[in-house]
Amino acid sequence: MARGAQEQQQHDRDEPELLERLVGINRVAKVVKGGRRFGFAALVVVGDGKGRVGYGNGKAKEVPEAIRKATEQAKRGMIRVPLREGRTIHHDVKGRHGAGRVFLRSAPQGTGIIAGGPMRAVFEALGIQDIVAKAIGSNNPYSMVNATFDALKGMESPRHVAARRNKKVSEIVSGRETGRDDTAAESAEE
Repeated sequence: MARGAQEQQQHDRDEPELLERLVGINRVAKVVKGGRRFGFAALVVVGDGKGRVGYGNGKAKEVPEAIRKATEQAKRGMIRVPLREGRTIHHDVKGRHGAGRVFLRSAPQGTGIIAGGPMRAVFEALGIQDIVAKAIGSNNPYSMVNATFDALKGMESPRHVAARRNKKVSEIVSGRETGRDDTAAESAEE
């Protein structure tokens, strides 16, 4: 067995069980002198259900090969997203890619995933259980997935924000549940 194949098998065994979601398959054509050559393009989202997610697209003459290539690319490009209580995002966030824009809002427990097709696949693979998402503009699956990842990359945990601002985490999250700022309430009382 070749050295690269042994390393790949070892890597596959070490890797935790990943959820794979096929977002879309397109039949594509290349025009050549003798006519058209047909192939397939696949868009796949991969995640561990615990805050890591990635996406990839693969192209090949056959569908299974395109899916395999997309899955490999998705595994290589995984990102970590901080989750609140392991079920939703910490704060509202916007993302965009081309003409596609997405808005992601954290939601109370029991809300479920309220999102369109490609975004739903990303959230399921990520392990999010409660979220409200809206896509505006382009509904192309590639644009929607890219815009969703753009939004998720802008996600910051309160601990990270507190460290950056040299504050306590409690100062960052104060007023989160009531939806108001404590400093504004104090100034109103005076």
